Amino acid sequence: MKKFSVLLVALFFVGFLSIEYASAQGYGSGRVVRKNAAGGVSGASGSAYKGPNAAGGHARGFASDGQGNVAGGSARVHNGTNVQGARAGGFTRSSDGTVQHKSGAAVNTQKGSMSTQGQATKTAEGVSASRETTATSKSTGNSVDSSTSYDKGTGVTHAHTCYDSSGAAIPCPSK
Repeated sequence: MKKFSVLLVALFFVGFLSIEYASAQGYGSGRVVRKNAAGGVSGASGSAYKGPNAAGGHARGFASDGQGNVAGGSARVHNGTNVQGARAGGFTRSSDGTVQHKSGAAVNTQKGSMSTQGQATKTAEGVSASRETTATSKSTGNSVDSSTSYDKGTGVTHAHTCYDSSGAAIPCPSK
């Protein structure tokens, strides 16, 4: 898992830095795939764009070891006049068939902000997953914290709590 975390951090910074080094206005991209010393294949790709009102980029990569183990991830950033956001995620697949995925994202707009993070695991025993999300309105300062999880034994569980701008719990608005 340590390699997975390092890969995600590296991918995020590649995407972020590619924004800084994109031409004054334009688009650039690149990719590479090669055999690696572990007996598998490694690959990476990335792109960046920069215009008068926005800049952004993305990077993704993966590595396998030839024994059925694979790790990969991706990151994307966008910095625009009205919207700023970032997302990063990654996965591992072990030779025993276990798959793990983690991801997170954040966005900031003129109307509010949101952040989310989640994970999912698939093993021979089944699937489990969870996601936590927080959103805040800029006009009222009110926010909502939401969590959803799934486990083969218990099914789907969901909970959410709303808060006013001072942090006191309030009733959540109905649809």
